[in-house]
Amino acid sequence: MPRVDHYQDPDAPRPNSLVPAASVVVVQDGKVLMHRRRDTDRWSIPGGGMEPGESIKDTAIREAREETGYDVEVDRLVGVFSDPGHVVAFDDGEVRQQFSVCFAGHVVGGSPRLSDETREVGWHEPGALRSMTDAQLHPSILLRIEVALRKDEAAYIG
Repeated sequence: MPRVDHYQDPDAPRPNSLVPAASVVVVQDGKVLMHRRRDTDRWSIPGGGMEPGESIKDTAIREAREETGYDVEVDRLVGVFSDPGHVVAFDDGEVRQQFSVCFAGHVVGGSPRLSDETREVGWHEPGALRSMTDAQLHPSILLRIEVALRKDEAAYIG
């Protein structure tokens, strides 16, 4: 379903739903695992909505497998990202306030694979991500990556 991300937009529609979601920042050899989404054409870390019967940690693991082909293990909590200024409007009328628990993890198996959600899978240098435009990488995803790379800090709550 097509989506429009609104970030710090005073004219954004008011949210009418909240869905628990998880994401995972995976770093290997100094590079961040990313996938390019089919629906927005933006690069992102693996993540998505929680399904009934799974834990939030299991959500992150499942989404990584579905969106990149890699099996990951979660190492630690990065933070809780619930900025009410970030809403996503879907063409069916749902307007979702973002609520994502982000983890850091590492690869334990698998190989890159495309899916219905994924146009491309790749490993990116963190410095190169900072130079991407908002059209290439949503600012909320860059924030998650930057917080994850600061390993010695307490979990982010915001």
